[in-house]
Amino acid sequence: MPAAAMPTRGKAVRTTTRRMIIRRTIMTITVMAIITMTPVITMTSIAIMTTITAIPMLMTTNKPETRPRRHAVEQAGAADKTAARPIEGRDGMEARESAALYRLMTWLSPSFPVGAFSYSSGIEWATEAGDIGDAASLSDWLAAMLADGSGFCDGVFLAQAHRAASARDDTALRDIAELAAAFVPSRERQLETSAQGRAFVDIARAAWNCEGLDQMISWCDGIIVYPVAVGVVSAAHAIPLASTMHAFLHALTSNWISAGARLIPLGQTDSQRVLALLEPVVVATASRALDASLDDLGSATFRADLASMRHETQYTRLFRS
Repeated sequence: MPAAAMPTRGKAVRTTTRRMIIRRTIMTITVMAIITMTPVITMTSIAIMTTITAIPMLMTTNKPETRPRRHAVEQAGAADKTAARPIEGRDGMEARESAALYRLMTWLSPSFPVGAFSYSSGIEWATEAGDIGDAASLSDWLAAMLADGSGFCDGVFLAQAHRAASARDDTALRDIAELAAAFVPSRERQLETSAQGRAFVDIARAAWNCEGLDQMISWCDGIIVYPVAVGVVSAAHAIPLASTMHAFLHALTSNWISAGARLIPLGQTDSQRVLALLEPVVVATASRALDASLDDLGSATFRADLASMRHETQYTRLFRS
């Protein structure tokens, strides 16, 4: 072999050796990488297999059953029995009591359209005459009207009408309605109580009608004043008399205070103070009216009666009475 070819051959041998070393290094790195990644690949495979296995199970569980289970049937039966029983709230109030409270709050709310806001029961003239000029004088005036005037009398008529209607005593109810319509001191007061009574009955029959209400109204046979209307409608709905009485007198007092607040004028806070001061008077008047008979009827608020008469000829008026 020529001497000139030796360097070329040695170079080729070194190149081949270098390539073998590189290949072995690459193979070693690859094997180590595979060994290192094996747990990851294994866990991934397990996760994939678990998901594939669980999907059919989930789909099977979520399918609606063609036949109800016994436990579901028992629960449905228990729910039906519970619905049939009176529902009690957290304070022990039964469904009947809740319905009575709801209706009383609706019927005797200022938003119930009987037109009460347009009447003052003579308070407008009393304000112009100087008898009422602040919260204290308004409170004194209304306390007298409640305890010794139209408040007590209206409460007695409400109680008697409620009892007669509940007993289905048509003769007694007719006599009570006739006496209540005549038991007013002035033409404007008669307009006030009869207009509100008619509106109350009309709205109750249109929106809150019930079995027996139309018959009870027909027994009155004539003008139905406001307290009699409230008594008859509440009796037809089997609402307790005591609750009706307190709600009625509260609504009556609130309307009087509203008229005074606009006439004096009086702020909202002072109006609430007057209502708070009159609470014991309302409670006492309700108790007396519940225990009273028609023979106990009578009024001693002559100044308030004169105010309602004077209002008829008052020069400027905001209210109808």
